[in-house]
Amino acid sequence: MDAPAFDPVAEHDKTRAALRGTAQRLGQLLDGVRDTDAPSALPGWTVGDVGAHLRAVYLAYSSSFTGEFDDWGSVLPPEDGPLAERIAAVNAKAVTLFGQDERAHLGDFVREHGETFLRVTEGLAPETPVPTPWYGQQVVLTLAVATGLMLSESLLHGLDIARGARLPWRIGPDEARLCIRQTMPTMMPLTLDRAKADGVRVSFDLAVRGGPRLTVVVADGAATVTCDESPVRPCDCRISADPVAFLLTAFRRTPLRKEIARGRMRAGGRRPWLALRLRGLIAGP
Repeated sequence: MDAPAFDPVAEHDKTRAALRGTAQRLGQLLDGVRDTDAPSALPGWTVGDVGAHLRAVYLAYSSSFTGEFDDWGSVLPPEDGPLAERIAAVNAKAVTLFGQDERAHLGDFVREHGETFLRVTEGLAPETPVPTPWYGQQVVLTLAVATGLMLSESLLHGLDIARGARLPWRIGPDEARLCIRQTMPTMMPLTLDRAKADGVRVSFDLAVRGGPRLTVVVADGAATVTCDESPVRPCDCRISADPVAFLLTAFRRTPLRKEIARGRMRAGGRRPWLALRLRGLIAGP
């Protein structure tokens, strides 16, 4: 029996529902933080810094539609450069925008702006363009990708806060699949480390357990990613991955070798050892 055809509208609706629930959970997590100066799971950032970053994320995406924040000149680098460097610079600046009083009400802000984003984008098509100048002055993502990115930022940084604050936090497999399908086909090519990819020709068949399936081809300093399509020719390396394990390794929240040892990720194909190289080629989707 053939698999059901992919429905972008239905998938987008699922992502919106997941974001609504996650924003509420994230707000509750932030409410429960007792020491915002405690180290988070991100090197160099406190729990409060991660919360301030999330405040900036929710403000930025909401402002793409509401115009609430328009002082991008105070945050963005003057010129587009390598995306990893640009995002690092934006993140470092963004966490300084909010003082202690604002950090004391991060949970309320996330809940309110999560609902604002969902309200102002309700009924819009998944392919609606969303300006995202923090990724580059000319970068415009679709609403489907932007919603998926908000979900992944919420889930992963929620984990960073929970680890630092010693509070519970869960990322479910269905949430992870939504993040992977909605964001990675677009973001992996954007975040390719072009210096490392120079002269490299390699292909990966990435089968996430329960879906989706990504084909990643790196050639001539660029990457192409297709979703839920059989590769035209056999790939060099085939990776079978638990969705949560892949999300955590892709965003460097857990060591790849650890997930391989646990059986949550397996490599095969003609050159299975290349599985260890994929994460080095992608700066961070």
